[in-house]
Amino acid sequence: MTEDYTKARKLGQKEYQKAVSSGDYPYLPALLNIEPDSSNLSEYPLGLIELPINLVVGTKTQGRTMAFARNYMPILEANSEFAVKWSNLYDSQIEEGIREPIKVYEYMHRFYVQEGNKRVSVSKFVGSPTILGDVTRLVPKYKDTPESRIYQEFMNFYRVCPLYEIEFSEEGSYKRFCDYIGKDMIKPWRDNEISAIRSAYQIFERAYLQKSKGRINITTGDAFLVYLSIYPIDKIKETGPQQLSQRIAKIWNELLITENDESINISDEPEEKKPDMTFKKLIMQMSFSQDKPLNVAFFYEKKASESPWIYGHELGRNYIENSFDGKVRTHLYDECTSDEKLAEAIDDAVAKGVEMCFTVSPRQMPGTLRSSFHYPKTKFLNCSINLSHSTVRTYYGRMYEAKFLLGALGATMAKDDKIGYLASYPIYGQVSEINAFATGAALINPDINIHLKWSCVKDCNWKKEFRDEGIDLVSGPELIMPNKASREYGLFRVRQDDTTENIAFPVWNWGKYYESIIQEYMDGEWNDTEQDKGLNYFWGMSSGLIDIILSGHLSYYSKKLVDSLRTVLINGILNPFDGEVHSQDSLVKVDGQPSLTYEEIVSMSWLNDNVEGRLPEKDEIKEEALDTISVSGILDNYL
Repeated sequence: MTEDYTKARKLGQKEYQKAVSSGDYPYLPALLNIEPDSSNLSEYPLGLIELPINLVVGTKTQGRTMAFARNYMPILEANSEFAVKWSNLYDSQIEEGIREPIKVYEYMHRFYVQEGNKRVSVSKFVGSPTILGDVTRLVPKYKDTPESRIYQEFMNFYRVCPLYEIEFSEEGSYKRFCDYIGKDMIKPWRDNEISAIRSAYQIFERAYLQKSKGRINITTGDAFLVYLSIYPIDKIKETGPQQLSQRIAKIWNELLITENDESINISDEPEEKKPDMTFKKLIMQMSFSQDKPLNVAFFYEKKASESPWIYGHELGRNYIENSFDGKVRTHLYDECTSDEKLAEAIDDAVAKGVEMCFTVSPRQMPGTLRSSFHYPKTKFLNCSINLSHSTVRTYYGRMYEAKFLLGALGATMAKDDKIGYLASYPIYGQVSEINAFATGAALINPDINIHLKWSCVKDCNWKKEFRDEGIDLVSGPELIMPNKASREYGLFRVRQDDTTENIAFPVWNWGKYYESIIQEYMDGEWNDTEQDKGLNYFWGMSSGLIDIILSGHLSYYSKKLVDSLRTVLINGILNPFDGEVHSQDSLVKVDGQPSLTYEEIVSMSWLNDNVEGRLPEKDEIKEEALDTISVSGILDNYL
């Protein structure tokens, strides 16, 4: 009917004017204008597919582009032959539906029409969510860009789960999605599984679009992924529209962080305490006493006697037990070996009145995050970096500063210009420690090489490997097992008789860290940050969190060297990543450019040019290490 064409044309004219006003191209895009060289494209026929109509965005050629605005609404005159054909097709759609499939080409997850533009226009006008299309995929030559890598991931996903609806914009998201729903990208999924996923996604999409109303610029797929990191997919159908909307409201700040890569505040030093006492701080401090203490809980995956990492945090817990004159009481939950056991422990802690919960491993972040939405009044913190969430604060230390000092010290003692370095996991922060150590060593001896091994790889025999390479000076683990008498930690030398000489080692003063964070909360300063941003406490040597201890057998010259470097580090005069920086295969930063940001430092996935070694592949890593690496690994292929 002509009046419906008139309505559609008004929508087209409005979109046309909007595009012109903003300086954008007002017509449908043509694929041959986007990719004019067909020799760059490989064709793969996919057959008949029910396409999400919102992904049909343009035409294959220039032919009919100017008959439509960029929203696919018509803009030609109402008395034109085109308008008559459009109106007749509209009448047919209302009476019988559109049965004949359109012919389209898919390029980079978008569809471009060769035959059937009016059918797409009418379908979009009447609000049809899908349209039947005969699809040919056009695959461009691979480029080492984020867009190309993400599309490659999508094609791998499509081979096992042919769904176009679900689209992600970050690398690694398709693998993460599969992990959340307990599937992989190797064996094709069953039809009923695909139908269930499509149905769950459509239910979420309706609720999300109604809630967001264009106020947030992330794809529904990205939002769906955030939702699945907290709530299981198989419960969506059981969740009513109202509860689903409430859940989306709860995770809204998480979605804002996903939208904005910079939505995280970094606290690089403890806040300086001011002598003035606001009424809010006074009330907060008066609310805690020996009779009514602040209850704080710590959650460990193992017993402290089984893990040097946990043992260090246990020392910190004991420290704060004695630091607040009885105004803080701690609760210990160990052997939280799964998300289920962690959730049970947190439930018990909150029932006992715990107000702050500390989980001490990146592996515990998913469970911590879920509990943070369940208990919004409880404060949650996780010991990790680069895992930003609005409801869980993270804390870690700039251990790379201590490793820089150890590298410089090691260079004064190395034989044959070689030092061994034993790293644990290829996770956020670890590579920066390797590179800082290598940089510190090279400042003292430009010819020195750091030989890298990983304790997390299968069949690791680093002692033999270092011995075979003629290396006796090693930077090993930061901590020792509390129940094992070993001197193989910190910077040490293996003598010819196989005994070990300790030279220096880094220390974590977790007690001071916890004391500062808890005091901040007791002073009423917890909510001073923006609510839609995550907060990462990332303190270094200047805060007293991290230091190194030197052997008493070192010469006073060695001690003077370390003390001098420590002083310039603490005062901000020297940064390991100032000036020119080289990786094994490229120039990372030229001299004169600003220092690397904290985010660039903790997310390093490259190795210094004087490091001999590489990052391990996923299939080389021990099974027990994969959980940690899958949460906090620096490479997407670890997911």
